[in-house]
Amino acid sequence: MPAQGKHRRPKSTSLGRGLAAVTTGGAVLALPVIGATSAFAAPAPAATPQAVAPAAVVAQANSAAKAAPAKHSVVAGETLSKIAREHSVSGGWEKLYEGNRKIVGSNPDLIHPGIKLVIGAKSAASSDDKSSKASPSAARGASADRADRSERIDAAPVAKAAPAAEKAAVTYTNDLDGWIKESLAVMAEQGIPGTYEGIHRNIMRESSGNPAAINNWDSNAVKGTPSKGLLQVIDPTFQAYHVPGTSTDSYDPVANITAACNYAADRYGSIDNVFGAY
Repeated sequence: MPAQGKHRRPKSTSLGRGLAAVTTGGAVLALPVIGATSAFAAPAPAATPQAVAPAAVVAQANSAAKAAPAKHSVVAGETLSKIAREHSVSGGWEKLYEGNRKIVGSNPDLIHPGIKLVIGAKSAASSDDKSSKASPSAARGASADRADRSERIDAAPVAKAAPAAEKAAVTYTNDLDGWIKESLAVMAEQGIPGTYEGIHRNIMRESSGNPAAINNWDSNAVKGTPSKGLLQVIDPTFQAYHVPGTSTDSYDPVANITAACNYAADRYGSIDNVFGAY
């Protein structure tokens, strides 16, 4: 058996070199080759990410922020139209109502103080409320008529105005002064002209204020129709000019005065124009 040799071939270093032959048109070039077992290429530095987001992303974020729903607490006197205008709701009160129908209910006119509306909320359509949507201005026409339609909603119901109290019954004294005043009231209702002074002056001339006075000696008496009462009216004249609502007795003071003034107005324009026998 041959003896083991004492000399060994030295091991190749970890960074071995070799020769690579590259031919270029017949020429041979000797190039060093670095052993792949010990040398590695350094990785290229990674690109630092940009800190600023693209403009499109910023615009999208701003748009999303604007579109985020907002809350509005209703106060007395507000309407859906008013709130929609204040918040520039696209689509007006109808859009605002669609997004808050479950809160408001089936009648958009009825919004109560304290309820919170969502501005910009998407409409939650449901089969049970599609048919219940009603336009509060359908009967009014233009949207301007809707501005303050719900102010009546939040206020306490206003009691109906009580009918005007009937005129207190006026009482007249049972004397010449009272008779003239009562007759003037009837004449005013019937549109018969005359004044207190004109009536009083003629009564004092004709009967001296005696309602039972009668003339039994003049031509009328001879004919069977004597003059009677305060203003000495004969029966045919009294009956022709009798004023409804007064007594049919020619001796009645108010009936006598009123019929005589009615006759004088027809013949002379007013009892005020009579200064003698008439």
